[in-house]
Amino acid sequence: MKRLFSAVLLLLFIGADLSAQAQQFPDELTLKDIFHEPFIPGTRPSFSHFSPDGKTIYFSWSDSATSDRDLFQVGLSGKNQKEAPEDVVRNYELSPDGKHVLFTKDGDLILANSRFENQRVIVASKGFDYNPVWKQDGTQFAFVQNGDVWISGVEDAFIKQITAKDEDEPNYSVSGWAGNKLLLNQFDNSDYTEYYFPEYAGQYVQTGATRRGIPNRIISVAPVDSGEVQVILEHRGYVSTDISATGKHIALDIIDAPMKHRRIEVFDTEGLSSFTLFEDSTKGWLYNTNMEFAPATERLMFQSEKDGWNHIYTINPDGTGFEQHTFGEYDIRWARWLDERTIAMASNEMDPGEVQLYKLDIINNLPTKLTSAEGYRQDFDLSHDRRYIVYSKTFFNEPFDLFLIDTKIPQREVQLTNSVPEAFYAYDWQKEDYVRFTGRDGNTKLSMSVLKPERRNPDGNPVVVFVHGAGSLQNVYKGWSNSYWREYMFHQFLTHQGYYVIEVDYRHSTGYGRKFREDVTNWMGKYETEDIEDGLAFLADNYDKADTSRVGIYGGSYGGFMALYAVGVSPERFDAAAALRSVTKWENYYYTNPWYTLPRLGDPEEFPEHYERSNPLTYADSLERPVLLLHGLIDNNVGFQDAVQYIEKLVQSGNENFEMMMYPTERHSFQDEDAWYDEYRRIYHFFEKHLKEGKK
Repeated sequence: MKRLFSAVLLLLFIGADLSAQAQQFPDELTLKDIFHEPFIPGTRPSFSHFSPDGKTIYFSWSDSATSDRDLFQVGLSGKNQKEAPEDVVRNYELSPDGKHVLFTKDGDLILANSRFENQRVIVASKGFDYNPVWKQDGTQFAFVQNGDVWISGVEDAFIKQITAKDEDEPNYSVSGWAGNKLLLNQFDNSDYTEYYFPEYAGQYVQTGATRRGIPNRIISVAPVDSGEVQVILEHRGYVSTDISATGKHIALDIIDAPMKHRRIEVFDTEGLSSFTLFEDSTKGWLYNTNMEFAPATERLMFQSEKDGWNHIYTINPDGTGFEQHTFGEYDIRWARWLDERTIAMASNEMDPGEVQLYKLDIINNLPTKLTSAEGYRQDFDLSHDRRYIVYSKTFFNEPFDLFLIDTKIPQREVQLTNSVPEAFYAYDWQKEDYVRFTGRDGNTKLSMSVLKPERRNPDGNPVVVFVHGAGSLQNVYKGWSNSYWREYMFHQFLTHQGYYVIEVDYRHSTGYGRKFREDVTNWMGKYETEDIEDGLAFLADNYDKADTSRVGIYGGSYGGFMALYAVGVSPERFDAAAALRSVTKWENYYYTNPWYTLPRLGDPEEFPEHYERSNPLTYADSLERPVLLLHGLIDNNVGFQDAVQYIEKLVQSGNENFEMMMYPTERHSFQDEDAWYDEYRRIYHFFEKHLKEGKK
């Protein structure tokens, strides 16, 4: 493979060490340490819920840095952290006045005060009672029993059945109260198809049967006085709902199954007449749609990429007052109302790899910055009183911890957890170079991370490319990867073994606008490969010891697909590929996961050419480079069938330059630490063989 040279235009280059200075690395970091418990970076705390009074935050975590998690609690100040009592109720419904809670216990509905005291069984039946939803005035609540909806009183003891579905009809759930009417939801999956992911490790082979498809959504309104259920929408696709604070309006955010078309429809709850407030269509697929009525008015807020980037809009139920509130080439990652004129939002306006929190006054469109410390924030949760926001935050070589911001006191970011073991900092982790550059078309701006080898070889060092999974995901940002924390440590290990390691957020990734994500529509693999190649070209031009004539590529799931695709179509750029749980034939994924594949490639019977050119299987019989396939035998996301079909194609084409390992008890997300270790041990030795030994 020829060494790459590039005319790629540098846009932004932050922190790159072009002088190739020596750097200290963790001498004792081993593969077993990376993948075995206790985990070097610990386990990341995950927000669970607020207490009813909003003064305590509960989160899931392991203080022993293992996979066994417990529930912990901490105050708003970040103090008084301790393990939560075993009897903490995690799922409850807080009454509108904040004085009572409803929750399910042993199949019955329990009413208690907001401190979970004075508990009494308020509904008990032979069935399972769940999904309690308070009426706006707090006098009644609805719930579901055996798939049907009932209502009951809090002070006035009564119980009344609202729906009476047939046995073969889908169960109801309660979305909310609209005055004296209930908004109901049903998922009809009767047309799902059964598929099989066989399980072999037990005494007998099990079929692993599962039913898959896209549901038909049925949205209904039922007056509690008459109990007459009126269907207002039947739709195969995706629907989210909200009810205005007064109960006068119901909003439906409706997206079709291919995720190409969206409309927001608002119903007047008196006569159930409807009005379409907003419509959007795209050739790719819709993403990060969000809709919510203001807390005390009829104003509706929603997010849309209609202008090419995800921004905030508001509108009145009659269609008047339509207004866009944020503008520019950046994305609003999250937004929620704080009060009738203020919206809390997370934005990457500063940089695609940095997310800050703001509150936005929708009257004058002036934002107030709530946070300022550089870093990447995600997973936002708003307290019951809409004052506090809890979220996860990271920065370079600082794994995610939970933080809190009081929206009434900007710039006082409170760290709630300190979940990283002290031993983590005993390792001298290399800080990655975070770079921004422009691709071959002179227009597409790309993000890339670069890790440099501990020792630069005068003759150059080989390069390993990591490709993130999911497709629609961001993994190059100013922080420690949450989705790929094991891989991040593996990359540090590789630098100690003399490799450069890079990752490019290729087109299809999120956080970079609609066009960037949708460019891959109808041909997955093509533009992602080009972007990775442009990243290698940038590396060759700016890191003089990076030997881009020796490049290995690897990833899992979508990253595994990309590894096989890239080595199949571009053998002059990539010398070896390791593919974990990879899609090799998108038709297989369409039938078992149509919600993902239909928006990106269409129906395979209607558009077979989209699948043919996107499948690594298409290029397998002419494969020139060695590949390593690693797959869980009982993977029920990307079935083992994909690995089997790819291997069969290699065998039938006479290819002898491949390796394969399957893991009998692992699904798509591996659980066993020994299986993790075995995978990456094989990947490491595979690259050693083909990027070093084979190149001598």
